Amino acid sequence: MKAMVLYEPSPIEKKPLKLSEVEAREPRDNEVLIKIRCCGVCRTDLHIVEGELEPVKLPLIPGHQVVGIIKEVGKNVDNVSVGDRVGVAWIYWACGECKYCRRGLENLCDKALFTGYSVDGGYAEYMIVHKDFIYKMPKTHDDYHAAPLLCAGAVGYRALKLTGLVERKEGVLGLFGFGASAHLILQAAKYLGLKAYVFTHSPWKIEHAYRLGADWAGKTEENPPEKLDAAIVYAPVSWVFIEALKKLDKGGRVVLGEIYMTPIEKLDYKLIWYEREIKTTANVTRKDVQEFLKLAEKANIQPEIKVYDLVNANEALSDLKHGKVKGQIVLKI
Repeated sequence: MKAMVLYEPSPIEKKPLKLSEVEAREPRDNEVLIKIRCCGVCRTDLHIVEGELEPVKLPLIPGHQVVGIIKEVGKNVDNVSVGDRVGVAWIYWACGECKYCRRGLENLCDKALFTGYSVDGGYAEYMIVHKDFIYKMPKTHDDYHAAPLLCAGAVGYRALKLTGLVERKEGVLGLFGFGASAHLILQAAKYLGLKAYVFTHSPWKIEHAYRLGADWAGKTEENPPEKLDAAIVYAPVSWVFIEALKKLDKGGRVVLGEIYMTPIEKLDYKLIWYEREIKTTANVTRKDVQEFLKLAEKANIQPEIKVYDLVNANEALSDLKHGKVKGQIVLKI
């Protein structure tokens, strides 16, 4: 099969992903073989390719927002069938037995495997997946619009739940950084009855936020009309996190939605006084993915996408890095 393979991390400008011929193996017990139709491109992929996340497997096929058709099934697979359209997300496997898994926190499992990071992912024509870590995709979304739901949507949704506003069903939410996750979670927040403010450096992203229903949108350094009950920081730079804290109300919470962030050089205690909280988002659980897929179907949450051919994966990641794309990038396999 053809795949875009990372042999050695380096800046995306050096085009580290190479089109290669890779052998596709047969599914073993409890596994399925998926013929991939498309794969979303995530900023985590960029962190992996450029080496900001330490490699755990090389060579590696990146990609963890996969939509495809089941081609073959191994023994003991009874929950899906050949021909089913399914998705694969960031969490590839968890042990189910450790203290984290028993508490419903399989995203923290020490033995967990992650798609496109510790195992080969979706920048390829085929991939092998465990039967318990695949998802039936909503009929309301075609392949290309379904792919972003699996990570940009699901991880963003976990961050939204961690704000505490979903349970309250009210409050003022700030979204810092308006990329793939934020433009989906803005739609979710408005459907759930929250007031949503968007903070971004880009004038066209401010305009885009208003078109998607933002109650207010402005530059990251600007003060919003009122203090925030909670904020989600999607930008991987620490100064944006500090700006979020400055705008947070008493008893509010900032959730960091990135897997990577630049070092926080200075944190004034006044910014976290009055019982303000900081919470990080680590990975995603199957429950998060399942809940968000149902919400996306019910609320008709649709990503805006730009499609690239598989062979142009380096270009796609470069455009993501430099903020050239509105919404989500998806690779056509």
